[in-house]
Amino acid sequence: MSRPLTVVIAPDSFKGSLTSVEVARALAAGWARARPDDTLVLAPLADGGEGTLAAIEAAGGWEPMEVLVHDPLGHPLTARWLRSADGARGVVEMAQASGLSLVPAEARNPVEALTCGTGELVRAVLDAGVRRLTLGIGGSATTDGGFGCLVSLGADWESASPEEGTEQLPGPAPGLARMSLDGLDPRLAELELRIACDVTNPLLGRAGAAAVYGPQKGATPAQVALLDAWLARWADALEAASSRTERDTPGAGAAGGLGFGLLCLRDRLHSLELVPGVELVMADTDLDAKLAGADLVLTGEGRIDAQTAFGKTALGVARRAAAAGLPCIAVGGGVEPEGVAALAAVGAVVVPVAERPCTVEEAMAAGPSPLERAGERIARLVGLGIDVANPSTAGPPRRTPGMDRGQVVIHDTFDDPLPEFDEYT
Repeated sequence: MSRPLTVVIAPDSFKGSLTSVEVARALAAGWARARPDDTLVLAPLADGGEGTLAAIEAAGGWEPMEVLVHDPLGHPLTARWLRSADGARGVVEMAQASGLSLVPAEARNPVEALTCGTGELVRAVLDAGVRRLTLGIGGSATTDGGFGCLVSLGADWESASPEEGTEQLPGPAPGLARMSLDGLDPRLAELELRIACDVTNPLLGRAGAAAVYGPQKGATPAQVALLDAWLARWADALEAASSRTERDTPGAGAAGGLGFGLLCLRDRLHSLELVPGVELVMADTDLDAKLAGADLVLTGEGRIDAQTAFGKTALGVARRAAAAGLPCIAVGGGVEPEGVAALAAVGAVVVPVAERPCTVEEAMAAGPSPLERAGERIARLVGLGIDVANPSTAGPPRRTPGMDRGQVVIHDTFDDPLPEFDEYT
């Protein structure tokens, strides 16, 4: 067998099937069957949507917090957020309070769904004394432009009077005419806000929040038109109140327009920046430090396809691996040529998880076993001395000198360690 290696396993979730934590552990279990002397460092990731909290918490150094908030339809629920061990930083996942997965398909109401719970989560962060916040805004059930979030943070609104003759538009606030930001929580002025945002959509129009993402949340074509008209009125009111023009800013249409609502608060925050979700999660999980001692990087996600080129997790990891001079392998539940090409452009190799033709439903129902077998197959190839970064070159991937050898050690901070391994740190 070739000399022991240190392998960083940094996948995203296989959405609808396995979390990134489960994916990382499945790949590690399979790898260890083939190469039990390697050191496996588990570094599950996310892109700012569902699973972001789990990925960041798994890296260690974070305390889970809970708070009572309201879901998109106003029902109470307990949502989680993370506070760093030193109390200085926080992580909020919008999907915890305003996520599409919180609302059964038969109960979805895209016209009336609100982001109030997300605002309540931010307020809980302020109550805890945290002033540096990472906010993941993926997976929303809402198209309210951030209206509910801002109201939860102290913004106020007025309806048009009958004399004004303003049309009543169905939406989160049908009679909306004016906004006031005078009552905003004053602690926002101390908040450093980083928003995980992977889209560049404007707020309105054919590429806007309602048209592009409304149908995913259950909106009919007629409801999409109504929501876009309501968002236009909301943009008029909020831009007048904030003295900012943000409706066409790239990312304003993210999360049903929550990006727009937060961008309009830019002058009232200490700082605000929109950052690709995977970049934020890689920073908060300290991925670069893990790569510093590695020989090989293993990543992956449910689909490696044309969207991969637009900054999905596998591409973000492959770029970091290339910058560190490390070979990278990406596994995918579904693999298409465009995704393979995007990863090949940064030196990564793609390995499909599927072992036979099957439907998406069959693949999702298979659980972690196919990933375990994929991890084992890749490990055996590496064990044969194949340089995964350049198949024409013999020899295993680069190893950083001085790394300890010996029995497999999985750097796993989860509460339920895998029973089949003998040693953990």
